[in-house]
Amino acid sequence: MMFCRVGTVRGWTSAIAIVVTALSAPNAWASGMGLAVVPTAIIYPGDTISSAQVQEVEVTNPNLVGDYAKSVGQVEGMISKRTFLPGRTISLSGLREPYTVTRGSSIRLVFTLGAMMISAAGSPLEDGMTGQMVRVRNMDSGVIVSGTVLADGTIHVAAK
Repeated sequence: MMFCRVGTVRGWTSAIAIVVTALSAPNAWASGMGLAVVPTAIIYPGDTISSAQVQEVEVTNPNLVGDYAKSVGQVEGMISKRTFLPGRTISLSGLREPYTVTRGSSIRLVFTLGAMMISAAGSPLEDGMTGQMVRVRNMDSGVIVSGTVLADGTIHVAAK
């Protein structure tokens, strides 16, 4: 242990505050730090994360901050945007929802105006998640329209 001269009252109070903080901090950090989700194996970009690939561990690093996943429910079923290594926290910004429609697939276009409803076959020109606006080619006419992706995989075309 190293000692140094403390010349003023302010110096003594600072020294006492440092000692008190150092003695009480480990107990405060150990309790209530929470949980973090870490992979048990390497997860590559584009992989769908399952509960078998991850585990919850207690956080012991007091410097750990940010948008890391705190429960398995936050990451289960999500798609990784980057590689996650075993034992390292999973960043929520490195995950995305799975696409509802994929480019080139066959989907149903729906247009409604009052009581009238028109549907047609279409092919998305881009991947899209529920609620996202995507461009779609009408398979019958070849016209490209824009519409909102619905949860059931259909695309609702809006009137201009």
